[in-house]
Amino acid sequence: MSRRDDLAAGLAEVEERLVRACEAAGRDRSDVTLVVVTKTYPASDVVLLAELGVRDVGENRHPEAGRKREEVLAAGHELRWHFVGALQSKKASAVGAYADVVHSLDREKLVAGLSNGAHRAGRDLEVLVQVSLDDPDDEHAAAERAGAAPGDVPALAAAVAAADGLVLRGVMGVAPLDADPAPAFAALAEVSARVRADHPAATVVSAGMSGDLEQAVASGATHVRVGRAVLGERAPTR
Repeated sequence: MSRRDDLAAGLAEVEERLVRACEAAGRDRSDVTLVVVTKTYPASDVVLLAELGVRDVGENRHPEAGRKREEVLAAGHELRWHFVGALQSKKASAVGAYADVVHSLDREKLVAGLSNGAHRAGRDLEVLVQVSLDDPDDEHAAAERAGAAPGDVPALAAAVAAADGLVLRGVMGVAPLDADPAPAFAALAEVSARVRADHPAATVVSAGMSGDLEQAVASGATHVRVGRAVLGERAPTR
């Protein structure tokens, strides 16, 4: 099989899973956006995905994400680029200049950088507040995983909403490893509801990946971030 065939097969399988998950949750398939996470894979894969109908892709590293975006744009494909990885404050301005959506704002000092980058580029940047879904008493998890404590999210959301060039769109979360993701996604849905009470347009809930997208859809995710199930296990090209 060609690489295009591999990607088409992966997309078809994920699409089937999403359709089933939406049916089981009593939701329309159009309610859930698939973000194909192409981190570490080459721009040529993203071009193939675009030709297969993908419109939203996720990256987690700067400057790799910016370079890949330019390569794909040069090939004639204008996609929505989601920055889904941990964000360093010194790189926030650069990411804010090219990303369409940032999923991983988890501390207030990132706000100014993202705002500056969006303002310099003359564009609005959609932002999600990343919520920690790990056990707060698990010190190892806290050290390894990003995300703001649920109690800190309202203040972060307000800071984003007030920043020039930033548009608060909702929340994002990653379920804990080696545990049932359903309670974590339910907790994220509760945080989302509290954010929407103050910011009604912040309707995005980004949750679920290759291994747990069904549970995320059942809990109300509007965006799922899937990499491995589409791109496969082949050795990535950096």
